[in-house]
Amino acid sequence: MSTRRHARYDVLNGGIARITIDRPERLGAYTPQMCTEILDALRAVRLDDAIRVVVLTGTGRGFCTGGDVSPDAGFDAHTARQIGRARELREDAHAVITALHKLDKPVVCAVNGIAVNGGLALALACDLRIAAETARFGDTSARAGLLPDEGGAWLFPRTMGYDRAFRMVALSETYDAQTALELGLATEVVADDDLDSRTVEIARSLAAGAPLALRAVKMMMRRALESTLESSLGDAQQAVLWVGPSADAAEGKAAFLEKRAPRFTGH
Repeated sequence: MSTRRHARYDVLNGGIARITIDRPERLGAYTPQMCTEILDALRAVRLDDAIRVVVLTGTGRGFCTGGDVSPDAGFDAHTARQIGRARELREDAHAVITALHKLDKPVVCAVNGIAVNGGLALALACDLRIAAETARFGDTSARAGLLPDEGGAWLFPRTMGYDRAFRMVALSETYDAQTALELGLATEVVADDDLDSRTVEIARSLAAGAPLALRAVKMMMRRALESTLESSLGDAQQAVLWVGPSADAAEGKAAFLEKRAPRFTGH
């Protein structure tokens, strides 16, 4: 008997791949199975040069609320197995966050609902976050005597500043989509009914760009968060040597001179 998938993967037209967290009954809470399926999808994206952009989204009222620690997911507070299960869940989540962070293709997150705790870390590991107006963001782990151990302690302050990140976690705060936009947790807020179309619109715009240049820009900016100006300039020099001689760079120049839209091929 087949097991229901917790994360679906499909490819749209125009070089866009979509990963959908599909556990609406658990508000998108992740499981080891889900993490494996997301990692498999990201591996497929990485190996397929025809895929230029990834969309990550959820279903129902929740995007992702962190790890599923319910008895139905294999947890039992009265057995030692809980410790091993929790460690497996955290390590799997860490692998997903790391894979998203390292992926050298743009990832657009369509936050359809609640994104808290590990779910917020998952969204922040993406490059852009388009939020439905009814979505909510935050971290409530401290309320249960826990902590943001799925990457949040690293991602939160880099996104919203230390003081705001500390306040959110220490006071277990959650925010509506407009407040999340003001704090930098969301990139854009749209009406619920427009979330899919707006996300695909942005993804298509990214997919129409020069793939080599976009991949280089993403990796340079990611590394710049952890490096000195001198190191960042060195990365830029190396990237120019890689992207500059490409066919796409020549096409971009020709299109500019001919006053037409460029046709990038990723070569």
